[in-house]
Amino acid sequence: MEKKAFVTKEMIEKIVEKYPTPFHIYDEKGIRENAKALKEAFAWNKGYKEFFAVKATPNPFLINILREYGCGCDCSSLTELMLSNAMGVKGEDIMFSSNDTPAHEFEYAAKIGATINLDDITHIDFLEKTIGYLPKTLSCRYNPGGYFSISNNIMDNPGDAKYGFTTEQMFEGYKILKAKGVENFGIHSFLASNTVTNDYYPTLARELFELAVKLKEETGAHITFINLSGGIGIPYRPDQEPNDIRAIGEGVRKVYEEVLVPAGMGDVAIYTELGRYMMAPYGHLVTQVIHEKHTHKEYIGVDACAVNLMRPAMYGAYHHITVLGKENEPCDHKYDVTGSLCENNDKFAIDRMLPKIDIGDYIAIHDTGAHGFAMGYNYNGKLKSAELLLKEDGSVEMIRRAETPRDYFATFDCFDIYNKIDFDA
Repeated sequence: MEKKAFVTKEMIEKIVEKYPTPFHIYDEKGIRENAKALKEAFAWNKGYKEFFAVKATPNPFLINILREYGCGCDCSSLTELMLSNAMGVKGEDIMFSSNDTPAHEFEYAAKIGATINLDDITHIDFLEKTIGYLPKTLSCRYNPGGYFSISNNIMDNPGDAKYGFTTEQMFEGYKILKAKGVENFGIHSFLASNTVTNDYYPTLARELFELAVKLKEETGAHITFINLSGGIGIPYRPDQEPNDIRAIGEGVRKVYEEVLVPAGMGDVAIYTELGRYMMAPYGHLVTQVIHEKHTHKEYIGVDACAVNLMRPAMYGAYHHITVLGKENEPCDHKYDVTGSLCENNDKFAIDRMLPKIDIGDYIAIHDTGAHGFAMGYNYNGKLKSAELLLKEDGSVEMIRRAETPRDYFATFDCFDIYNKIDFDA
C-alpha cells in the first residue's frame, strides 16, 4: 500500500510564505470522514459515545471538529480537564481517566461533573476523603494481568502495566462502592496499544462483557456503560493493512448480543476513548532540509527535531516520509534523517531508502496527528512549532502559534534575569 501525503510541494511552498517550517498541519476533511465512519460503525448502540483522548492532540480547534459528531473528551490531567471545560464540554461528556491522581485533580473533576474512572481500589477511600462524598456514577479500570492475546498472538502485557484493578479487586470494589451509595457503574479497560487488527475490540469486548455479567450477578451493581478505551491503531508502515472500523463495530455488536443481551443488559452503553485512530493519520510534520552530511553515513539535516516529534527518538517508532515533489522518483538513496538536538537518537529515520534529497526540499513526516505535537518538549531550548489546519475548502488556518523565546523564558518573569534577555536576538 502506498502512503500519500495530503499536501503537495506547491501547497507547502505557498503556506511557508506565511508560516515558516517546521509545523504540524492537519487535514480537516480526513478528520471529519473518519469521525463520521466511527459514529456509523457504533450507531447500533443507543448510548454509544466516543470520548476523544485529549492527550493525543490537545487542540480545541481539532476537538471542536469531533464534537460536531457527538464526541466528548477523555482527560487524564488537570489541564486537560480545564481545556475541556473552557470549550464548553458538559460534565457528562468528560471522562476523567487518570492514575496516581493528585487530590486537587479529583476535586476539579468532581466540580465540573466529569465521570471519574478510578484506577485503583485505594482510590475509593482517597476520592471520598478528598471531595467528601462519592458521585452517584463511578467507573473502575480493569486490568486482568498476564498477557492479552488474540488467536494465540500476544498483543500486549497488561501484567506489566501500572494501571487498573485486579479481577478480585473489581468485585470487592463494586461491593464497597454499592454499599457507599454509588448507583451507576462503568467498566473501563485498555489492554493493548496501537493494534492493527479488526479483532482487538471484539476480543476485549467479550472479556469485559463477561466480567460485567458476573459483576452484576455477584454484586447487584447497575452497570450503565462499558468503556473499551483506546487501542485501535493505525498503519504507520505502508505495508500494513488499516483497520476497518465498520467491521470492528459489527464485531462488538455480535459479542454484545451474545453476552449482554441474554443477561438482561441490552441497555448498556458502549464508550470508546480513541486518540491515535481519530487523529494520527490526518497530521503531517512538515520540515525543510537545511543540511546534508557525508561522513560514516549519509545524513539529511532538517529544521525539525525530536522536540516536534518525539516518537522515533523515544520508541524507535516508524513514521513514513514523503519528499514533496519527488513522490514518483526512485527510492535509491539511503539516509538518516536527523534533527539538531544534542542527542544521537534525534533521528526521524535511520537507513531509510528515499529519493535523492537536496537542500531546500520539503519533507512531510506522516501520521503525526496524535502523540506528535502533544509529546513535544523544550530540551536544548528548542521551541515548539505552530499547528495549522488544512480546511475543507483548501484554505489554511493557524490553530496554534509557534512558541517564541518569550514563551520559553516566561517562568523567569518574576526574576531580574528576565529583563536582561535579548528578545530581539
